[in-house]
Amino acid sequence: MELTETATVTSKSMINIPAKIRKKYDFKEGDKVIFLETDQGPVLLRVPPLMELFGSGRAHKSELIRMIKELEEEHRKEAME
Repeated sequence: MELTETATVTSKSMINIPAKIRKKYDFKEGDKVIFLETDQGPVLLRVPPLMELFGSGRAHKSELIRMIKELEEEHRKEAME
């Protein structure tokens, strides 16, 4: 089910996030947001605090290690040129 709420932009370009949206997506005071531009218009995304991300890469550990090694190799090659 899509949750649709309306907010008004103030004279100072501020927007209050409606309570239902804040609760559903766990927006808290001090949270950071990103406005992502899409073909359909802007999308508001909550930036999770760093501590929420702690350990989130464990499921992809081997892939992350492989990508880090590739980047290190690329940097070595660029440094040699």
